[in-house]
Amino acid sequence: MIQSVKTCLSKYITFSGRASRSEYWYFALFVFVVSVLLAILDSIIMPETAADDPSPGLLNGFFQLAMFLPLLAAGWRRLHDTGRPGWYLLLPVGLNLVAIIAMLTGVIAFSALETQSANPDALRGPAAFLGASGLVIVGVVQLLLALLLLWWLTRPSDPGPNAYGDPS
Repeated sequence: MIQSVKTCLSKYITFSGRASRSEYWYFALFVFVVSVLLAILDSIIMPETAADDPSPGLLNGFFQLAMFLPLLAAGWRRLHDTGRPGWYLLLPVGLNLVAIIAMLTGVIAFSALETQSANPDALRGPAAFLGASGLVIVGVVQLLLALLLLWWLTRPSDPGPNAYGDPS
């Protein structure tokens, strides 16, 4: 585990190459355990804000910010190790951007229709239905993407060299 953490931190923003399954998952475990410990420490240091504020504390927030790029890079290399492009990790982000744009477009469109309608209250039901059903669809697709990424990240390494290099 220590070697995996050292490797991932030494390749802080290296998105090329490959990362073995153990390297990625030990590093992810390290980030998770330290985040939990820092969250506990944050709640001990500042107990009055811990109950009211769902955001991570100061120490945990800085740690998560510092670990974002190395964890992304390790996941990117992990996907390379299974023969997949690393940008697949960004699929959930892309889905969120598309959903935000679709929701904002819907709000703008229904706002424009409301101003021109004789009975604007009649549009609120369909707008709410479309918004809620859109959120449900995005949530289901987001869950499926998360499961697919988890599946890909747990696959065995390609045994020999692949398009992304030699095994690590």
